[in-house]
Order: sequence, then structure tokens, then C-alpha cells
Amino acid sequence: MTRVLLTTTSFQDTPGIHHDMLAKAGFEIVRERGPLPESRMLELAGQFDAYLCGDDAMTRAVMEKSLPRLKVISKYGIGLDKIDLKAAADLKLPVLFTPGVNHTTVAEHTFALLLATVRNLVVEANHVAAGRWTRITGNELCGKTLTLVGLGRISKEVAIRARAFGLRVVIFANYWEEDFARWHGLERAENLDDALRQADFVSLHTKLTEKTKGLIDARRLALLKPGCVIVNTGRGELLELAPLVEAIKAGKIRYAADVLDQEPPPADHPLLGLPGTVLTPHIGSRTHESVQRQASCAVDNLTLFLAGKEPIARAV
Repeated sequence: MTRVLLTTTSFQDTPGIHHDMLAKAGFEIVRERGPLPESRMLELAGQFDAYLCGDDAMTRAVMEKSLPRLKVISKYGIGLDKIDLKAAADLKLPVLFTPGVNHTTVAEHTFALLLATVRNLVVEANHVAAGRWTRITGNELCGKTLTLVGLGRISKEVAIRARAFGLRVVIFANYWEEDFARWHGLERAENLDDALRQADFVSLHTKLTEKTKGLIDARRLALLKPGCVIVNTGRGELLELAPLVEAIKAGKIRYAADVLDQEPPPADHPLLGLPGTVLTPHIGSRTHESVQRQASCAVDNLTLFLAGKEPIARAV
């Protein structure tokens, strides 16, 4: 029987058709609570025919120890930065993923974070829950400028919603879709610095790579208008942590994020408890609708590949 390691918690914790699909496939399923560090993956490596993973550490060392038994990695989700794709290619280890399944959900969460920050919703809700009637004056979105970094599926959905809120939308992206931009009245910035200077709000929607790691550094943070809100539903490592914390503490910017550089964060993580921040535990794609789409796609990828058929999406 094919033995599969299932680590993604949203797959396991959310009811839906994906559980029936996995049961019907007839695999032996071993469940762990991810994301797993490299140390735990190395302990498990070599015992499985397939990984159905989330953001576990899929390093070269893990892959090498997993072979020759391991036949495939089926990633639940679209982010592949935790998987060493070069190592997978070198080792001829297929990596499957699930594009096009969570853009609506993450776009909605992006606006939840933005609205929560500009209207002080978390602070105010906690005031009322504690029996205090403390009222703080917030800000409107309408008439402000939103800079989007990246123009993939999620960013497009954010742009559509932003225009409905009456926001001016400026895009900095390597990829550009002229028709989409024209239909929705989007403006293209020539460079990232110019895009950041114009922004009242910034939302990050670019992949984490060696080039984009620390993309928003101390120099670029200094370009932002006072009080600018940065929303991050991409990856925590897109910003340099130390200057980000310094700017928040100085009251120069506000920060709303669904992702951190360490997940879950240690109790002494410098972003925890800072004023002007709203942090959520990587739940941007965690809705009943999105989880079922992602999980079903991941299971389909796995079963198709192991049956010798073409999977839905393959990165390696």
C-alpha cells in the first residue's frame, strides 16, 4: 500500500470532500501537525512513498534521505519557497502544486487586515469586550492610493476590490497585463521606489525568492508616507525585520500581516504586541471554500501522478 505523509493542518482540521477523496484513494495515511522543521522531516524521511505537505522544510538533505522510496511531493497551496526546487530537479523528484485555488480568499483577507488597521477594529473590539467605551478616530480608504507589489492572481483580485472601495491603484510588477490594467483603471509604476513613495497603503503579493527576500528594507521603508499601512499576505521574509520593527515603534508606519518569518512565532518575537499592528496566524487561505479547493487539487495531483497520469499542476 502507498504510504503518504500528510502534514498540512488546514487540510486535516477542515471538514469537506477532500477527506472522502483521500480515503477513497486507498493510501495508508500518516498524519503530523506541520509545518515541520528539517529536523523532524529528517526523522521521518525514507518511510514514505509520497508527501502531501504544507510549508514543511523540504530541503536537499530531506529529499536525499527520502529517496529512493519517495516518488512525489504534492504541495497543498501555491507557495513553493519552502521546497528546494533545484534539489528536486537535480534528484528528479516531481513537485506538484495547486495554483488558482485561493486568490479570492486571500484577497478578502487582505482587505480584512487593511480595514482592521485603518479603523482600529481589533483594539476597539477589545475595548468593548473589556467593558470600555473608548472611541478612536480612524481613516477612510476612499480616495487614497494603494500600491500593489506583484500582479498575479491574488493581486488582481485585490485590485478589483480596491477600485470598488474608491482607491487609486498603483502597480509595481515584472509581469503586466495591459487589458486587465485598462479595464480596471490601474496605473503602472516604473520602479518600486516610485510606487512606494505614492502609497497610502502597500500590499505585498510577490513570491519569496533570493531576489525578493528583504525587498522592503530600511531604505525603502524611509520612502513611505508617515502613517502608511503595509499589508503582507505573501511571506514574512519580504521585509527586513529589524528596520520594520523600528519604523513601527517610531509610529512611522502601521503593519498588518498574515505571515511571519517564523511560524508559529516565539513568545519574544519583536512584532508581537506592537501598537499599530494586526497579525493573524497564516489564515489568509483558510476558509471552508478555499481549503476544499486546495486540498481536493492536492489529492487529485497525487492520485493522478501515482496512477501514471498527468497531474493538474507540476513545478518540477
